[in-house]
Order: sequence, then C-alpha cells, then structure tokens
Amino acid sequence: MEKTWRWFGKKDKIKLSTLRQIGVEGIVSALHDIPNGEIWNLEDIIDYKNYIESHGLRWSVVESLPVSEAIKYGGEDRDSLIENYIKSLENLGKAGITTVCYNFMPVLDWARTDLFHEWEDGSSSLYFDKAKFAYFEIHILQREGAESDYSSEILQKVEELKNTLTEKDNNDLIDSVIVKTQGFVNGNIREGELNPVEKFKSLLALYDGIDKDRLRRNMQYFLEKIMPVCEKWNIQMGVHPDDPPFSLLGLPRIVTNEEDIDWLLNAVNNPHNGLTFCTGSLSANLKNDVPKLAQKFARRTKFVHLRSTNVFENGDFIEAHHLGGRGKLIEVIRIFERENPELPMRIDHGRLLTEDIDKGYNPGYSFLGRMLALGQIEGVMAAVQSELQKN
Repeated sequence: MEKTWRWFGKKDKIKLSTLRQIGVEGIVSALHDIPNGEIWNLEDIIDYKNYIESHGLRWSVVESLPVSEAIKYGGEDRDSLIENYIKSLENLGKAGITTVCYNFMPVLDWARTDLFHEWEDGSSSLYFDKAKFAYFEIHILQREGAESDYSSEILQKVEELKNTLTEKDNNDLIDSVIVKTQGFVNGNIREGELNPVEKFKSLLALYDGIDKDRLRRNMQYFLEKIMPVCEKWNIQMGVHPDDPPFSLLGLPRIVTNEEDIDWLLNAVNNPHNGLTFCTGSLSANLKNDVPKLAQKFARRTKFVHLRSTNVFENGDFIEAHHLGGRGKLIEVIRIFERENPELPMRIDHGRLLTEDIDKGYNPGYSFLGRMLALGQIEGVMAAVQSELQKN
C-alpha cells in the first residue's frame, strides 16, 4: 500500500519536507479554504497539486470534498449543490487526482468528548465518554426526547455530572463536541462562532423527520447523480464509516456495519462507488469483526485509514496503540496487501507523545505518535510482501 499522510495545507505546522524525510509517499489533503458547496476551480487544484509535487510528493487522496448538509437531508437546493460537486469532481479528474474520501454523516463529522485524555505514561488521545455525551445532549443542547436514548445507568451518571461539572467544564465540552472537532476543516461551525450551541441546534432542526431510510435514499440519489462523472474521469469515491458507528443526537447513521456497507455498495453497484476502510471507526462498534469486514470489502475499498480503538462495556471508547486494540491492524494489513495492494493508506490519530501538542494544530492528530506507527506498520507491510513473494 502507498504510505500517505493527512496534511492540512500551508497552515499545518508539519511541513511537507519533514513528511518526505520520514518516508511518506503521498499526501491526503483538500482545498480547505473553499466553503462547503462551492466549486473547486481547476486552477486552484493544479496550484495545490504543483505545490505538493514540488516537495517530491504527490496528492494521492482528496480528504475531503465535503457533501453539503442540504444534499444529505434533501433540501430544495440539493440539485444545484450536486451540480457544483460534479464540477469539482470533473476538475479533480482533469488534474489527475482520482481518489476522493468523503462522508455522509448528518451534522457531526465525528464526535469525541475529550480531545486530550491522559494515559498513565503521560501520552494522551481522543476519548468518547457516553455519559458525558448524554449530559451534553440533555443539559446543554436540551434536545427533546434525548433521555429515551440512554439506559438508566447512563442517566444516573448524567445526574452526577450535572452536580459536578462547572461552567468551564461545560464550555470545554461544547468546544470539544461542536467546535474543535467540526470546525478545523470545512466545518459547519468554526472557531470564533459566538453562539455555537444555537447554531448547532439550527443544524439539527434541518433533519427533523429524516430517518435511516430517508437518509439512505438521499445518499443513493447523490451517488447516482455523480457516477457518470466518476466513470468519465475514473474517480474512486470512498465513503468514510460513521464515527462513532452508532446513532447520536437522534440522527440516523447509515455506514456503521456490514449490513450498511452491503446496502450502499449494492444500492449503486458501480465500481467507482466504494469504501474508505477506517479500522478505527469500525472497531468502535463491538459487533464489527474488522478483519472479516476487510476481507469481504477489500475489492471495493478505495482508501485505508489505519488506527485502532479499545471499547469498554459501558460504551465508552478510546484510541488504542496502532498495533493493539480492536482494529487488529496486522491482520487487516495482511488482507489488503494480498487483495488490493495498490491502495493508499494513512496512519490516523493515535496517541500524542512528548511535545506532540506543538507539532500540529488539529485535534487528535499526533506527529510523533503517527510517525512511530508509520515505522511499525511499514515493517509489517515489508514482512507481508516478503511472504507473498515467497509464495
């Protein structure tokens, strides 16, 4: 697999020259300054591509070309937004950039309650605390009916949090759930938003009456519209699994498990309609056997995210060491090296190690932690390739 790295443009503290030195081959990036729904012009794409190539690297994957909310909930302007999306895809194809990672998650791109959960060794990582998220829904958002989505045990913990969390704790939780995790790339809510909770509520309201079946139909409609341009320019669309892979905020999730993936690949059964196989997102669902899913969907996978999680009985989950946890990356790498070895892959998230906090500006993205994992996984890939050659 091609070794790639997610890079957030010229604002990123991690430089392209540094990435080349540590063995990165391809860059995963996007035109982050262009607002959702607007067309990516060919000139801007080529300028960005040339900048990456001037450092001896290539722009391997677009992550992401965001799907506007109105496309997801089926708003009146969805057709015009899809037309803009098609034009952007065409321009990417003309520039020779043909792998696109995207998601179809309503409102929340991804969700964590703690961006710097500390481990015993002093490192930190992302953490999802189910009780704290329930507290956020019930007492900060005050979402009607939220209590019915949680067990009595979780609701008891929510009441305990209500009596212990301070105003600063509440603000930190708002910042973690709906600002920092959403606004750092093409987000609906950006840092500096004066009333992020009210803005977030207005976004949730757009999905009133949208259930799983309706969201699926809207996704199918979107994919059917874009497949002709994907066929013309050989663009490979890889949808990212929902993160976390279960319903939040009363919103439907439609890319969470084997049945969901089967549905989306068969609903638009076109070889250009595929999957971004994220071992971290999929492993956060205790019902998912990640290597089994990798084996089943290897041929329809367009891009691989390599990270892992540990999941606790109460539903909380945390980033694990890359070679530990439920992601079972060694088994997954063996499968993809055998079944689809030309895929781009990138090391994702991981633990923030000493001084990592100063090496990047995006939540959850370590430098030293990912660099360490890149070396470990490169060793696994080399061993697998050697075994395949012997056989």
